[in-house]
Amino acid sequence: MHLSRLQKIALGLSGFTALAIGLSILLVPHAFYASYGIPLDDNPNRLSELRAPGAGLASFGAIMLAGMMRPRLAPLAFKIALTVYLSFPAGRCVSLLVDGVPSASILGALAVELALAGLLLFAFGWRSSVDPQGPRLAGS
Repeated sequence: MHLSRLQKIALGLSGFTALAIGLSILLVPHAFYASYGIPLDDNPNRLSELRAPGAGLASFGAIMLAGMMRPRLAPLAFKIALTVYLSFPAGRCVSLLVDGVPSASILGALAVELALAGLLLFAFGWRSSVDPQGPRLAGS
């Protein structure tokens, strides 16, 4: 079982992006959210509610990167990556409908998330997202 170059690239980009964003939210939430024009105060409850999913996103990113390096983990990494890069845009679309149009930087994040989901589906095949056997790896 081995991954094609495109599958490695898809998991690598997805993993690096999730890891970097997750670690930024976890470690420097004020700076991260300020880059989106969202000022934060020092409310420990709010910061805890932001840091916790940041840690989760970083963990998911690490699993995606592990799947890139260890093909046996690739099916799990693909499913996690697809979940992340479809659920974030789904939440943003709900917000768009309910809350209105966000800033250009948030719309840019939506575009990146959709692009990564598209890359994953292209690299692993769209059918792999519904196949209980998981994605088809190169040579399988």
